[in-house]
Amino acid sequence: MADSTAHSPPAMDRRVQRLACRVSTALAAAATLLLVYLFLHTSTSCFPASHSLALTLSPSHSPRTSCDAASRRVLSPDRRLAKLRSSSLWRRRSASLATYVFPPLRGLRLLAGSSRVLCLAAGAGNAVDALNAAGVREVTGIDLVDFPPLVRRADPHRLPFHDGAFDLVFSDDPAVFSVALFPSRLAAEAERAVQIGGAIVLAVDRQLDPAAVAALFKRSRVVDTLDITLDGSQVL
Repeated sequence: MADSTAHSPPAMDRRVQRLACRVSTALAAAATLLLVYLFLHTSTSCFPASHSLALTLSPSHSPRTSCDAASRRVLSPDRRLAKLRSSSLWRRRSASLATYVFPPLRGLRLLAGSSRVLCLAAGAGNAVDALNAAGVREVTGIDLVDFPPLVRRADPHRLPFHDGAFDLVFSDDPAVFSVALFPSRLAAEAERAVQIGGAIVLAVDRQLDPAAVAALFKRSRVVDTLDITLDGSQVL
């Protein structure tokens, strides 16, 4: 009887340890399942399955997730383009291009309806849209950030087009050279992408020396310069 009493506490300790181990395992499994659920729930909260669930900002409720805090109505590319076309800034730029830029290019026989045009630093695609409206059927807009449906992503320092792929390389962004990492490389790529006898038309900020910009183009000569206003900014 004395021996049984002596061995009872260690046996009890082992049972307690086994019970504690089982409880810990169960808690760990439950925590893992909870984390998986939270992960899956959070990853889909920004994209509701039903389009009828509109995402709107509500100042009366505190956001539950970062997705709620930054929620906004997502427009399709076509609806976004329609919204841009209705803006006064877009209409002014399109009117300036159609009135002051495209007619002289047609007069020099550098632009026609059949021209293959590449728009550099196209942004949201204002120039691409204006060229399409002017009857130019084949226009490609590129920028470092794509903006469907008019602009695709591409690096102007390494254009993904074969030699002589375009009749005209065009940019209405006056900052295309002032912010370029490698202006000489950008100029060389523009010359490579345009066919022999084609043209490169650039808007240049008046604070830049046009002669210095022209010197970047080793295989081209200046045909003409125009002093015009685009959205209130004087450019050459």
